[in-house]
Amino acid sequence: MPDIEVHGLTKTFGRVMAVRDLSFTAPAGKVTGLLGPNGSGKTTTLRIALGLVRPTAGEALIGGVRYGRLTRPRRVVGAMLESTGFHPGRRARDHLRVRAAADGIPPRRVDEVLGLAGLGAAARRPVRQFSLGMRQRLGLAAAMLGDPQVLILDEPANGLDPAGIAWLRGTLRDLAREGRTIVVASHVLGEVTRTVDHVVIVSAGELRFAGPLSDIGETHAALESAFLNLTAAPN
Repeated sequence: MPDIEVHGLTKTFGRVMAVRDLSFTAPAGKVTGLLGPNGSGKTTTLRIALGLVRPTAGEALIGGVRYGRLTRPRRVVGAMLESTGFHPGRRARDHLRVRAAADGIPPRRVDEVLGLAGLGAAARRPVRQFSLGMRQRLGLAAAMLGDPQVLILDEPANGLDPAGIAWLRGTLRDLAREGRTIVVASHVLGEVTRTVDHVVIVSAGELRFAGPLSDIGETHAALESAFLNLTAAPN
């Protein structure tokens, strides 16, 4: 399974430097938490990795190549950057069927991922009737549609109730145990210590820490202390 490698990544938007010389590795078979406050450069980094934003300098590689050079990239990488990209009048199953047809994915996979996401009973409901948590689940189902080797998720727990968060935690850890590379961006630490193996902390677009969770301490208090101290470090 491919690692994600970020080398010297820099991105400016006009006079704003969103990411500054950022380097880290998200290893295969691990859940990597990309952590930092809002505006720290997490989403920009993920969008560069997915070929949606061109870096000013540096690169993000998936299995040693840029996203745009992957063969059938949606079979290699599944992504969820937001849960609002659904037609409100389209049923959940139909949304995924359109995606599957476009990517050459067998139709049977649609019901498989709906079941995995806990949406089997809601498959025929229009998305306008979905809560935020259900939209998050649908976004995760879409990300998993191609049975990808890599999952890149931005704030996937947003809107999920406690049962949904427990489901997400178990699902991500199960996928990582299969050898997949999982990256989860978040500004909330509450569930991180129960989910991730590897931690990357960024603030103001700069790297503050990258390494195994055990190097910080496998408790919420230890990670929270490191998070607060490192993100408060001067630029």
